Amino acid sequence: MSLIVTYIGSKGCIMAGDKRRIGFYGSPEARETLEDELYAGKIKTEEDLIKKAEEQGINLKISDDTTKIREMDNVLVGEVISRATHETKRKRIYAISGAYSMVELTGSNIDTVKSGGRSIIVYGNKYTQELAEKTIKKYWKPKMKFVDVERIMELVMSEVSENTPSVSKSFDLMIKYNSMDQKLAKEVIRTTVLEDVKNLEAFRNQLREENIKATKNIQMATKIVIEGNIGTVTRVNGNDVEIILDQTVEALDFNWEPVAKPAERVILTSENPQNVVMGDLAVIENENLCIKRTKESLNCGFILCRSDD
Repeated sequence: MSLIVTYIGSKGCIMAGDKRRIGFYGSPEARETLEDELYAGKIKTEEDLIKKAEEQGINLKISDDTTKIREMDNVLVGEVISRATHETKRKRIYAISGAYSMVELTGSNIDTVKSGGRSIIVYGNKYTQELAEKTIKKYWKPKMKFVDVERIMELVMSEVSENTPSVSKSFDLMIKYNSMDQKLAKEVIRTTVLEDVKNLEAFRNQLREENIKATKNIQMATKIVIEGNIGTVTRVNGNDVEIILDQTVEALDFNWEPVAKPAERVILTSENPQNVVMGDLAVIENENLCIKRTKESLNCGFILCRSDD
């Protein structure tokens, strides 16, 4: 569901990318059938796509807000992504005057790298590639000026979007005017690819850690005490109230690390300690941590959870 067209010349490069993203929701078989028809060019308009989806029981989410091209250290970068159940595949193109590299990745691991010099590269499904290449041939002339190439890129994006709903009518276009030795250009591309993949790996690791943390937060949240006995007051010293935790309650910090195990002592605070005496029962009632006898509120700097023991 992408179209990225890249021109690599001797004095600069141009990259254009559409902005469409389509989510298919329904049975895997019906999704595959619909996608095959779309990518084979059998569905010509967005209205036809929506109608076909309804007939096959597929829900669609169509948006035109995805940025597929960017700049990194004077190098233009385009990316198309395909997601499977257990992995994400990426195709990236890195372009600068006189040089480019096409990189395929699974996750953040490089599968293949293909490099070259002056060229026009089209990323898309088979149908959109054919449409784009046909349009380029129709308008291309020998010894064209850079501004003419830019105009052809715009025409390619426009004309392809008129023939398939897999490509948005809106698109991003980036231009870099620069000229450099081809050996230097290839080295710039090489270092940019390595840095970008390294950044992707770091991002994926951070995302993985956040997902693990989020999962743990969800799991631990079910253990938080929202009603019941917490423990018994063993000492009152100023505003500090010491309690011995109930046999089923533990205290954890905000990273879910242990502060006190069941039957261990913890310190809470009270604004009115005169309403608390040794032997009072600390409870949570109506989501309020308090002394059961006087309803005096208590404060703590940790999370009270049910113990697994």
